[in-house]
Amino acid sequence: MGCGKSTLGRTVSAMTGWQFIDLDNYIEQRFHRTVKEIFAEYGEEGFRRRERAMLQEVADFENAIIACGGGTPCFFDNMEWMNSHGTTVFLDTSVDKLHKRLMRGRHKRPLIADKTDEELLAFIHEALRTRMPHYSMAEKIFTADLLDSECEKSDTARRFITELNIPSIL
Repeated sequence: MGCGKSTLGRTVSAMTGWQFIDLDNYIEQRFHRTVKEIFAEYGEEGFRRRERAMLQEVADFENAIIACGGGTPCFFDNMEWMNSHGTTVFLDTSVDKLHKRLMRGRHKRPLIADKTDEELLAFIHEALRTRMPHYSMAEKIFTADLLDSECEKSDTARRFITELNIPSIL
């Protein structure tokens, strides 16, 4: 959450012609419910089963950049499965940058909307502590601190395209 998956994904998509898929948005479109509603109706286990099925569905798309939710790699064997079906990238973002981004956009995120700045910082540290064993299984690690201005987005996307050797289909 807040590492820049959607921002970088959209920018890379615009530069390469590859399709950008935000997995949470895809789930919401397929089930005609928000992620929050799916969680409320089916619980986390029910959401995670649906998330896994949709992950496997979008993995069949060609020339696609898929932004998974931060928890996606942490359930079932999703990380191993993703590694065997594409190139996985962990967007490594500093805690300070995550904190600043999430403070600005917390009202859009139900999990953190009511947290104080200090609680948000503790939430970030705990999430990274528990999720890092899964994230560290990604094939590539990419630093994503510089995504705040249009210039930073473009420069970071170009670096991403170069480092991952993504061809343009435009």
